[in-house]
Amino acid sequence: MKIIRYSEAEKRVFDQPPARGVTGRVVIGRGDGATRFCMRVFELAPEGHTPRHRHAWEHEIFVHGGEGAVFQEGEWVPVQAGSVIFVPAEEEHQIRNTGKSVMVFVCVIPGDAPEL
Repeated sequence: MKIIRYSEAEKRVFDQPPARGVTGRVVIGRGDGATRFCMRVFELAPEGHTPRHRHAWEHEIFVHGGEGAVFQEGEWVPVQAGSVIFVPAEEEHQIRNTGKSVMVFVCVIPGDAPEL
């Protein structure tokens, strides 16, 4: 069993195009013996965003704090703390922070996908 505060996990900062103001942390992954799923926590700085992308795996996202928008099928859909998002495999998507504070979200992906 592993119990930590997410901020204790090693962070990786993405702040070059196509991403801006993104901090990602693998909080449960292969290094912990997790084989089926990987849990990551991301922080987006105000005006920060993930790259617009698609990939072969689905993922599930829980917005823990802040507010933002998710690019879905050509439109931006507002989200805020408490929102949950399901991104099917191969669907183009992007997340951006539209608020004035850090946006925090948890993202779960299959264990065989790249962790970050």
